[in-house]
Amino acid sequence: MEPQESQDAPDGLEEQRAFICASFNQDTTSLSVGTKTGYRLFSVTAVDKLDCIHEGGLPLVPLPVECPDVYIVERLFSSSLVVVVSLSMPRRMNVYHFKKGTEICNYSYSNDILSVRLNRQRLVVCLEESVYIHNIKDMKLLKTLLNTPTNLTGLCALSVNHSNSYLAYPGSATIGEITVYDANNLSTLTLIQAHDSPLAALAFNSSGTKLASASEKGTVIRVFSVPEGQRLFEFRRGMKRYVSISSLSFSADAQFLCASSNTETVHIFKLEQHSPSQDEESPTWSAYMGKMFSAASTYLPSQVSDMMHQDRAFATVRLNMFGLKNICALATIQKLPRLLVASSDGCLYIYNVDPQDGGECVLVQKHRLFESGEEQVEEKEEEDPEDGSPPPTSQSYAATVALPSTPPSSTTLMGYSEEGGAQTGDVIPEHEFAESPVCLDDENEFPPVGNQSN
Repeated sequence: MEPQESQDAPDGLEEQRAFICASFNQDTTSLSVGTKTGYRLFSVTAVDKLDCIHEGGLPLVPLPVECPDVYIVERLFSSSLVVVVSLSMPRRMNVYHFKKGTEICNYSYSNDILSVRLNRQRLVVCLEESVYIHNIKDMKLLKTLLNTPTNLTGLCALSVNHSNSYLAYPGSATIGEITVYDANNLSTLTLIQAHDSPLAALAFNSSGTKLASASEKGTVIRVFSVPEGQRLFEFRRGMKRYVSISSLSFSADAQFLCASSNTETVHIFKLEQHSPSQDEESPTWSAYMGKMFSAASTYLPSQVSDMMHQDRAFATVRLNMFGLKNICALATIQKLPRLLVASSDGCLYIYNVDPQDGGECVLVQKHRLFESGEEQVEEKEEEDPEDGSPPPTSQSYAATVALPSTPPSSTTLMGYSEEGGAQTGDVIPEHEFAESPVCLDDENEFPPVGNQSN
């Protein structure tokens, strides 16, 4: 994200000048922010406080190289591995162990780096017309996808579930075609014809079984099954044309999908299938009209029929800004569903989400990401009523996300191992749905491997 700057910035906007980019980690437990002097990592596991975990860049930390004007910063879950790319060296990717203040490695590429994506198996670097896939254990280059369609923004998505490591990127520069690539087996899985116009946003759910997409028009958001590529849902964000979608993000249980843009509204959609049998069992007026619309749509042009089948937003957020870039994420914080919005105004906004009724979300906290004094919105939080009673038990969505449906078993999950990576038969603890942040073995996980060029 790039901030909107003015030559005569009013008081209080100096922080905005320092703000260059922002990203949430894979399980939405921390926020990474790139600045003109380096980068910062924040913990987002509480509503009322925003702890700065780490500040990187000169003169804060004596790293091997300078890293001012950081425009890419990505953290691997809650480990100490962080990937940094700066405007001063846009073709070089630096991988740091930030707790030790040491460099693990750096790679140089033939063109500017536009985006970087991580999971526990793969590190993916996207250039304008090529994609590089590394093994994250030793940073070895496994595959180079050359002559990919022109991708000016470096748009791509990588499944955070390392057992599949699905990678999605534009399959065309002129239409909304998605290439889904298996980064573990290094082979193309499928091509999805998602939109008529070029792609603007992509996002996998946490298990890598669903893929959301939006085009440059920004009016329709679609969700597809992976790896089949079947269209599952279609949501209408609005009737305005050429709205710039800046981010898409699923909730951890894939029941909800949020979308932010350069407008003042963030939309949250609910992924639920409408069962025809339920309409028959409850012969209400709305059910009757729904059946009539469904029958009528079969006789109408496809464009009109598609619009009649599109679901609208389940919940919305009205931001107090317009035209600023931002990223959004759905998270469970203190056992309740929240919407997080990190904006190029240099603030993090936290909203409560009603998982049953939706509607307008309530702003409960505003945190400044820089040191000019932290501004907070004083609101009574749902989990802290005046009478001291426990939070309401109706938040079934929060309970679903915060706790697995069955007790975790360390003897049944196979895949990631701190010692040997993803190998068939390895026994691991259940980390994908752990309540607490995952801590990798920093001492042995990422030893320095030197410098490389591509």
